[in-house]
Amino acid sequence: MQTIKLNNGITCPVIGLGTFMLSPADAQNSTREALKMGYRLIDTANAYVNERAVGRGIKESGVARKEVFLSTKLWPSEYENPNAVDETLERLGVDYVDLLYIHQPAGNWLVGYRQLEKALKEGKARSIGISNFEGKYIQELETKWETAPQFIQVEAHPYFTQKDLRVTLDKYGIKLMSWYPLGHGDKSLIQEPVFAELGKKYGKTPAQVILRWHVQMGFVVIPGSKNVEHIKDNLNIMDFELTADEMAEIAKLDKGERYYHRTDEQLVQFAAWKPDFEKA
Repeated sequence: MQTIKLNNGITCPVIGLGTFMLSPADAQNSTREALKMGYRLIDTANAYVNERAVGRGIKESGVARKEVFLSTKLWPSEYENPNAVDETLERLGVDYVDLLYIHQPAGNWLVGYRQLEKALKEGKARSIGISNFEGKYIQELETKWETAPQFIQVEAHPYFTQKDLRVTLDKYGIKLMSWYPLGHGDKSLIQEPVFAELGKKYGKTPAQVILRWHVQMGFVVIPGSKNVEHIKDNLNIMDFELTADEMAEIAKLDKGERYYHRTDEQLVQFAAWKPDFEKA
């Protein structure tokens, strides 16, 4: 599995399994099967309410814990909970996570970030990250962190390449992990002629070409699926490489347009909502 080196020296696989919107049963099954077929990065979150299921899937896969790069996120309702990290680890059934994010710039997010820094010092997280902290939020955090994050998780795809954000990321060596990597299933993105042409050339699907583009952009990509064949196809992107000219052609698709538009009202709602965690 190809990896990238983070700004703290540890490495992370370039492609993983996302578990957003997967039920516990599907998350458990997808995690187990993905690891068995060669995935080594699994991403979940408090808010997905499938952390216990992901933990079970890891155990059932037979893959040693130390070989799995496990990523999760604290939800805003947990930022001021002094036991949030320990409770997250307990749900996952692990002693540490490889990457711990704060999920949204909502509620008392600075206290949440201090939890991450503490978890890092205590060995409960090997690296830390911020999710959905774009624009003014990363600018404010930049003035307050004691330790710069290793990752930011944000929407990114060929229509929206996070050009402005990457200027800040490059300054600190922060890596980008893409969600909605295939444009939230938007057919107009998948059916762009350039992806069909490149798919024919390399014997790949348009989706595989797009996932390969993410990797060559230096992004880590986490497509999610409950379909085992799709999970297998998503991993099958390591045996070809897009040329510089082909990458330049894809770059022309960037419209600076995202699919998800979060409002300030939603941030208030996020802070008030508490996930109904799965029972042991």
